Amino acid sequence: MPTHTRDETDPPAPSPQLRMLVLIGVALVVGGAASLAAIALVDLVALLNDLLLVAPKARVQWESLPRLVAAATLLVPTLGGLLVGLAHRHLSPAGRPLGPPDVIQAVQFHRPLPDLRSGLVSTATAALSLGAGASVGQYGPMVYLGALFGGVAHRLRLGIPGLASIAVSCGVAAAISTAFNAPIAGVLFAHEVVLRHYATRAFAPVTVASVTGYVIANVVFERPALFRIDFPGVAHGYEFALVALLGVLVAGAAVGFMRLLLALGPRLARMIAVPALRPALAGLAVGLTALVLPDVLGIGTATLRFATIDGAFGLSELVVLIGAKVALTALCIAAGFSGGAFSPSLLIGSLVGVLFWTLLSGALGVPSSGAAIYAIAGMMGFASAVIGAPLTCILIVFELTRNYDVTIAAMVAVVFSNLVSHRVFGRSLFDEQLARRGIDFSQGRDHPHMAALRIVEHLTPETVTARAGEAPAEVDRRLAAQGWREAFVLDADDRLLGVYTPDPAAGAATVAERAQPVGLVFADSTDLAEAMARLRGFVGDAVPVVAQDGTYLGAVSEADVVAAWLDESARLREEENASV
Repeated sequence: MPTHTRDETDPPAPSPQLRMLVLIGVALVVGGAASLAAIALVDLVALLNDLLLVAPKARVQWESLPRLVAAATLLVPTLGGLLVGLAHRHLSPAGRPLGPPDVIQAVQFHRPLPDLRSGLVSTATAALSLGAGASVGQYGPMVYLGALFGGVAHRLRLGIPGLASIAVSCGVAAAISTAFNAPIAGVLFAHEVVLRHYATRAFAPVTVASVTGYVIANVVFERPALFRIDFPGVAHGYEFALVALLGVLVAGAAVGFMRLLLALGPRLARMIAVPALRPALAGLAVGLTALVLPDVLGIGTATLRFATIDGAFGLSELVVLIGAKVALTALCIAAGFSGGAFSPSLLIGSLVGVLFWTLLSGALGVPSSGAAIYAIAGMMGFASAVIGAPLTCILIVFELTRNYDVTIAAMVAVVFSNLVSHRVFGRSLFDEQLARRGIDFSQGRDHPHMAALRIVEHLTPETVTARAGEAPAEVDRRLAAQGWREAFVLDADDRLLGVYTPDPAAGAATVAERAQPVGLVFADSTDLAEAMARLRGFVGDAVPVVAQDGTYLGAVSEADVVAAWLDESARLREEENASV
């Protein structure tokens, strides 16, 4: 997974002034395009929800024909899932939905996004999944759609380091800003989740793109906010302790949700051999549940808004709805529906918060400030644990509500939720999905970059080898000429037999008789991070590298391994601190 390095074919680096103009121009174009595309996706989903009787308003309009509504409830998500599965199977080279983990991987390793056709198919199936009422979210597809526009910059060769990754992050920021009417949160999401650094070279254009998305959504099109509340303030000081406790509770719920989602994928693959049938059967499960609990259909925006109203849901209704939404969301995503986990996380978290408030004020009779504060605190505590973006979630609350008391309460819940979820599960669902691809960010941003570099790419050409039947004197001469103290002994098939060290006092006819077992051997798959860890306590000239069949490929000195580590560390620090 090597990153791009500059060579003679790259154009000369432009001046700082020209770099700034190019970056701002890219940010404006990508931010505007991503915002318009995100709005179009939301409107398309809303249209499909109305036409397919998924939206609550549409279902009420046709309630005089209950059989039609029931048939649509069963057939629409089932057939929608079948079409999604067939599209991924026959139209997409990637063969699966694409989302934020693919964006993070592309940006972190300066690689192109998966092919454009797969991206377009994934976006189309996301619209179909959401339109057909699958229990998935819209923000993951919006993030990937925004990244698609930024990915075009991979074709531009303007001499600006990291331009493509910055452009992709601009698209992501604009999509989040458009979705939530929250430009600051858009900036933080791009840096917190995707870029994972705050270099000036990226911060300025990402900010411009996010503001562009906000202006288009909020000023040009006047898009409504996700929810609006009129909240006078926190009435009792002890409620901050209560929302801290709520943060711990939603962390447990979020961990259970993420583990269920990750466990279902392999199990469904074993149980259902035909991939296209998996989303169809998940859609059937959604339809059957929706016959008695219609709130499980789709994104659940209306349910989310009702959750902030005191007494909108009864205790038993909340328990059933939370359980159904958790199970169906995990099932739909694991089965292959295109969609994210962010929107369902907002809904599930808000319902957990309302359940907590209902038990608190109803069963225990504790005076409180109302359901809204607990709904919002639970919403952001749950969502921040899932997506690994605590600062983003806090800023979303502030930008949506403009209320400091609500924001502080949400911040307390987010902090305690992340303390627990990070300890028990990890930073986020995205990071765990990447870890299953062999990209582990749990040890910091440096580790996966080091793990992407194979030690076989840093072999030392001066190492000395010897055949098993050679005389020690000849090998001693070569070692003296090269300045080495050890020679690696090979058989006739170039397989490693051992290591030879000169000893004038020892008598031996061949080096094979004097060869000793090699204490440390690297495989051709050994990465730089593993090599550095295994070199602790190593003594010797170099470490041999062998193929799976034992064939000797070369050797790498400890100095070369350390140099490669330092070079990659310096590149990462330069990227994280780069100015315009």
